[in-house]
Amino acid sequence: MNTLAFMICFAAWTMYGVLGAFLTDHGLLAIDKAQMGWLIGVPVLTGSILRLPVGLLTDRFGGKPMFIAIMLVSALGLVGTSFANGFTAFVVTGLIFGLSGTIFSAGVAYTSLWFPKERQGTALGIFGMGTIGSALTSMGAPILLTALTNNGAQPEEWRKLPLVYAGALVAVTIAFAFLTQNRKVVATQQKTWGVMLGPLRDLRVWRFGLYYFVVFGGFVALSQWLIPYYINVYGMSLAVAGVMASAFSLPSGITRALGGFVSDRFGARGTMYIVLSACTLLFLALVAPRMDITSTGEGILADKAGKVTAVSRESIVIGVKSYALKPAPSSIGEPQGNLVLPRFRSWQEPAVTAGQTVKKKELIARGITHVFFQANVWVFSGVVLLAGVMMGFGMAAVFRHIPDYFPNDVGVVGGLVGVIGGLGGFLCPILFGWMLKATGLWSSCWLFLALISVISLVWMHLVILKMGREQDQIRAAQAPGGQSNGSRTVDETPSASDNEAPDPALGQDATQPRMPVKL
Repeated sequence: MNTLAFMICFAAWTMYGVLGAFLTDHGLLAIDKAQMGWLIGVPVLTGSILRLPVGLLTDRFGGKPMFIAIMLVSALGLVGTSFANGFTAFVVTGLIFGLSGTIFSAGVAYTSLWFPKERQGTALGIFGMGTIGSALTSMGAPILLTALTNNGAQPEEWRKLPLVYAGALVAVTIAFAFLTQNRKVVATQQKTWGVMLGPLRDLRVWRFGLYYFVVFGGFVALSQWLIPYYINVYGMSLAVAGVMASAFSLPSGITRALGGFVSDRFGARGTMYIVLSACTLLFLALVAPRMDITSTGEGILADKAGKVTAVSRESIVIGVKSYALKPAPSSIGEPQGNLVLPRFRSWQEPAVTAGQTVKKKELIARGITHVFFQANVWVFSGVVLLAGVMMGFGMAAVFRHIPDYFPNDVGVVGGLVGVIGGLGGFLCPILFGWMLKATGLWSSCWLFLALISVISLVWMHLVILKMGREQDQIRAAQAPGGQSNGSRTVDETPSASDNEAPDPALGQDATQPRMPVKL
């Protein structure tokens, strides 16, 4: 039930990606690309900033009442959306039903209570499959809009779409109320709010949040941004663009469950190394936009001074010496077929005329290079799909850290990490819109995602190196005669609140002396 509730809430949370594109395409909402970014990001804002308090409340009161409250309030916001007119009204109602995004924070805290620590990664990964809801919206909402509006003949009938989502939320709420039991974190009952917020002083929590900004925030942003991306760059219809966007979000939801299993088996840190490295490369591969440009190429200079006696497409004659030219192609139009790599064509054109006197090293033929990059839609979609798969693994790996390092503060820590990740889902569409407006390039969004992926990867690597050195120093001090007993690969130690527990990433004996390292 947790996964089902999360899936329906996530579908509602990302509704504006499809609805916004429909309204602008049919002239029902006059907004520019930057405002489109705001519209997509507004529900994500509420779902982000409220994740921390929702996590705290879940630890204190349990998951069942929080799930029910979140879904009912979100349903009311969706009903309000069906009556919205104008950008401001959509923003206000989006802020209300955006509460649906906080269900992830409640779900992480609630789900982790039902499973032992060694199975929590898998359990949270299965729960995280609820992100498939964005794929349901990408694929299903365009079809629903087509049916509700009679294939666009009655565009005002779009107002029934938010009501469909509201009805689904109410139905799941009723089922959740009757089919689930409540459970709370026992240790939390004796804690003050100040103590519960204590883990937020640990820099490690904020670093996990940055990882989540990349893999979850980027995922939420792209699951909605890809719809107008496909429409504008590849000229697709809304329905086809929705299907193509779902090819990104659907596999990500599925691999999130697999990512939980992999993180349980091989460790969350190693998984994150692979995820961040792969995301960096995949995003960089998408930076190059579709292009058809002509630039200056390699020309020909006169070896010595003289008089031009003959000029043609194939050669230039100066005195007794003939200079061979690379003739221009008969057609310089767009190459046919599906192209994966850029295509380069170059040629030379005469820069002199017959009878002209030239000096030594004077340009006699200018070089021209034509570059065409198709940005093939199938290659693009394949790379995007791989990025979605890696982000799914990354989402599970980030949350696999939390029960190990903060076993009694899963709701609080998960809430803050979720806040930072959710803010990525809010900020990225806005930044994408601004970058598009400034550069005129839809592909500029990939450069931003690659940059934050690199920052996350470098930060993680530097912290691990520092911890390794400190662990080596500790072992050297404890070894007989103060000599090191050999180095080995080390992972992060749990937080100071769990110093006596063995580190699952290291496999250390519980009796081995430890020293907490807060980074």
